[in-house]
Amino acid sequence: MNIVRIATYNIHKGVQGVGPQRRLEIHNLGHAVEQLDADIVCLQEVRKLNRSEAQHFTRWPEMPQADFLAPEGYEAVYRTNAFTKHGEHGNALLSRWPVVTHQHEDISDHRFEQRGLLHVEVMVHGQSVHVLVVHLGLVRGSRARQLAQLQRFIEREVPPTAPLLVAGDFNDWGALVKRVLNTVNLRAFEGARQPTFPARLPLVQLDYVYARGLTPLTVQVPSGRIWWRMSDHLPLIAEFALPI
Repeated sequence: MNIVRIATYNIHKGVQGVGPQRRLEIHNLGHAVEQLDADIVCLQEVRKLNRSEAQHFTRWPEMPQADFLAPEGYEAVYRTNAFTKHGEHGNALLSRWPVVTHQHEDISDHRFEQRGLLHVEVMVHGQSVHVLVVHLGLVRGSRARQLAQLQRFIEREVPPTAPLLVAGDFNDWGALVKRVLNTVNLRAFEGARQPTFPARLPLVQLDYVYARGLTPLTVQVPSGRIWWRMSDHLPLIAEFALPI
């Protein structure tokens, strides 16, 4: 049985805290990503660059965060969702397996929130697996429209028989995402929820991995002080069996 291990993690742009008390966590996140030991790591709120933070922190990495976080031997794919005064940030995917193709689609619903989805095709154990990295909006109406756009994207870009994983920060603790994605045969792990937010005292699950055409095996959320110090989210790690 061939297994794919996938993690999703909102890294909060590699910085925790506010104002002059904020601290740089990107170096700790580099060790954390390596500890996840995932074949595929889906990341949200990843900075390509930020001129203000680069001036503030003496140890700010010179390379984009996706490349900095990629363990040795991994390929990093990054696409920008949001352009800001001092730089830009977006979604990223780190893969232990060869990347075949990748593309990006803007799913922004209004001018106050710039959002996007990252689509990457990865060859895992010789099988093509499609992965979508998403970060949905804060407003429920926006999420509903973004989910509809996500459905259209899948119908247009992903072959109906191809194994598909959709992972990320869905910003939804109700039933909306599950209900919509179930209609296109995407399923998350059943049973008890795995709270991922807020990291210090997780109460709700905002981060999920949905799958189509793969068999769910295990899901877990690491906990402890080393994790809640690095981001306001905890990572979620899931394992699936590839189709035979």
